[in-house]
Amino acid sequence: MNLSQKIIFTCGIVTVAVSVLSAFKEAVPSDPEPLLPNEEELIAVAPPPFSEGIFPCSDCHMEDDEVDRTPRVVDFHDTVDFDHDEENRWCLDCHDAQNRDMLHLADGRLLPFDESYRLCGQCHAQQLKGWKAGDHGRRTGSWSGKKEYLLCASCHDPHSPSFKPIAPLPAPVRQEEIR
Repeated sequence: MNLSQKIIFTCGIVTVAVSVLSAFKEAVPSDPEPLLPNEEELIAVAPPPFSEGIFPCSDCHMEDDEVDRTPRVVDFHDTVDFDHDEENRWCLDCHDAQNRDMLHLADGRLLPFDESYRLCGQCHAQQLKGWKAGDHGRRTGSWSGKKEYLLCASCHDPHSPSFKPIAPLPAPVRQEEIR
């Protein structure tokens, strides 16, 4: 057996060599899938944590309603505390004005509430990257099987976060994108 067929573990003063089975080598694909799904790939998530009695929004907001796009406090939603960058944000920055059962990205593309992680990731790119990798937030499933993630809103109230504010940052730029 040569060194390429052994894995060596060291813990304190104990070193253990474990033989690697040739079947394992055959089981690992030579061209594995990327660790992070691309932006358009759907990620299995638990249902959004809606407050009771407020969804679907279209029960009250009709598509043909006239929309006042003036940022303001909306009296009807007085049970919603909004202090998520309230100097710069308001409802229609995230919720779609025409179809209230949808959210929208900064470029106007609509997305359902179960893809809200993409919306959050526009400002919180580092947290989204960690969430996709499984080191931020909660994820269920085995390391090699199907995984299910909790949405950002399952732990962080999108209207009134209880965590210390962080500066919104754009996604990092890859070197190949700079050229």
